Amino acid sequence: MVNPKRNHRAVGVRFLIVGGGAFLVDAGLYNILVFWGGHGPLFSLPLVAKCIAIGVATVASYFGSKYFTYSDSPKPRSLSQFLLFALFNVIAIVLQLLCLGFSRYVLKLDDPVADNIWGTVVGQAVAMLFRFVAYGKWVFPPDSARPQ
Repeated sequence: MVNPKRNHRAVGVRFLIVGGGAFLVDAGLYNILVFWGGHGPLFSLPLVAKCIAIGVATVASYFGSKYFTYSDSPKPRSLSQFLLFALFNVIAIVLQLLCLGFSRYVLKLDDPVADNIWGTVVGQAVAMLFRFVAYGKWVFPPDSARPQ
């Protein structure tokens, strides 16, 4: 059921802005770790590099989501809110890693273009849809959707 007190279009736009910033952090850090100077420090460990990049982007995304995207959500639940956020991000990370792993280990593609298409663009799109639903429903619900 849609909550009439939350402007879902505005939330969607803010979600995309925060997600865009997290996307840039994720893609930038991954490319530095894997491809800096031709072969970055984690070139042979792309899934480890992706976990690190996603982890840093997740922290930035949490604060952007809490204070910008879902600013209408009450703030007192910080620890439980962060734990739910972390849980849903672990699921989203698995979805993103599956996309990168498919490209690297099934299709045998290991160049920067393939990694960025499969691990970042496709993986982020799948993870973003999952996160948008999970965050709005369970992590940052509007005040009226919260059990009393």
